[in-house]
Amino acid sequence: QVQLVESGGGLVQPGASLRLSCAASGRTFSSYGMGWFRQAPGKEREFVASITRRGDDTYYADSVKGRFTISRDNAKNTVNLQMNSLKPEDTAVYYCAAGDPIAATTGALYPYWGQGTQVTVSS
Repeated sequence: QVQLVESGGGLVQPGASLRLSCAASGRTFSSYGMGWFRQAPGKEREFVASITRRGDDTYYADSVKGRFTISRDNAKNTVNLQMNSLKPEDTAVYYCAAGDPIAATTGALYPYWGQGTQVTVSS
């Protein structure tokens, strides 16, 4: 089992950057693929990015491709999401998830979730 805690959210202006971090407990972090998902008010949760357990493959939603970068450090049990050129439509609660080793884009394949961190992009 793994516990996840996100940090780094906040209020920023359009065009700004934020770096989200997710700290994982447990000795098996490197056996999990990791994903970032988000949920905006009144909308369903959606996939943002994922990374395989060794970090050799990454996947992105089309809406964030080229602006967001997911990375992980298995020695530190952390996964990060660097978000650049933020847009108002990126406003959401961002969740870190652990699960499928091949980093699926489907939330149902991730059994472990953090509590989420709010990202608000507004002028």
